[in-house]
Amino acid sequence: MICDVFPTFRKHLSLLVFALLLLSSRGFVSIAADSTLQFNDPSPKTYKLKARASQIDPRCKEYPNIDFVFEKGGKAQDWENASVDTRVKPRGKLVIWLMSHNERLFERINSYGIHAIQPHYANKWFSKVCKENPVGENCRGDMRLEAATGEDFSDSADIQKPDGMMERALQFVKWLSSENPEGRWDYFLTKDGKGLRWEDVIVAGSSHGSTTAARFAKHQKVSRVVMLCGPRDQLQVWQKLPSATPANRYFGFSHVLDGGWTADHYCRSWELLGLHRYGPIVVVDGEEPPYQFSRRLITAADVKNDAKKAHSAVQPGSSSPKNAKGEFLYEPVWEYMFTHPVDKVGRTSPMDPECLKDQR
Repeated sequence: MICDVFPTFRKHLSLLVFALLLLSSRGFVSIAADSTLQFNDPSPKTYKLKARASQIDPRCKEYPNIDFVFEKGGKAQDWENASVDTRVKPRGKLVIWLMSHNERLFERINSYGIHAIQPHYANKWFSKVCKENPVGENCRGDMRLEAATGEDFSDSADIQKPDGMMERALQFVKWLSSENPEGRWDYFLTKDGKGLRWEDVIVAGSSHGSTTAARFAKHQKVSRVVMLCGPRDQLQVWQKLPSATPANRYFGFSHVLDGGWTADHYCRSWELLGLHRYGPIVVVDGEEPPYQFSRRLITAADVKNDAKKAHSAVQPGSSSPKNAKGEFLYEPVWEYMFTHPVDKVGRTSPMDPECLKDQR
């Protein structure tokens, strides 16, 4: 009797597993990337850690010509920040934030069950190199990639591997693994400890940082890309290069008064990246997530008609609008961008003929 029943049971079990996988691929079921990541913290809490890159790795060096230094005006410039909340079930994802540390943003990222770090890397070169008019076709894109990888992509600088974002992030995570074992940072290291598990990394940034995040993701496959007020490089075409990271993993968010939006810098980059294939441009004001599953989100919330405030409004901070209760309006937008299943996408939309692609 048992022998007769078992094949039928096995058949139904296989069908159930297949159904769950099918639902997951369509975004109806969320399955953890790796259920082995668990916290074993006797006193769960939020951990906020910081250290200097030059102290973590003695191989690090300065590049004064592109304002990539350890100290300025008697103040340390190479601080790196990290945080994790062991009270929240971990998703097994690590955000690498490519801009100045934003504690409010990190608090939200941690509340989603995601680890976060902000490494010190060359992000102030913008006003130092690629200044020819018009800027060279590949100058900024190549400089971004060299700053991110520490590999020889640009003639504008000669950044060595220990000073690229990739290696500094790796060394920082190694330090965190030792300094904060409760946070299980070791999960993001490869088995041999020589690299990060990039498939579990979310690269994110605002403005200049969002542009570098997108350029890096073209080169290195990552879990997703979160681009706040960006990306730009409107005189470059690296945005349409083949991408190691699938296009459905890129998420962008801008305010309509941001100069990068009004000048068609963002809509251009989004279309060259191929994001129109995953949903229309969606105005998030008054709309609930999942925002038609789109990768292109915009807002027209009140920023007192100030373009500078508009540029910084899309990340947590003093310029970001709040409701009558004092809550940030974009709370659901940020959670959507960092956690929405990447395989759940919107309908393909045509490219906008009024979005100027050739800006030379």
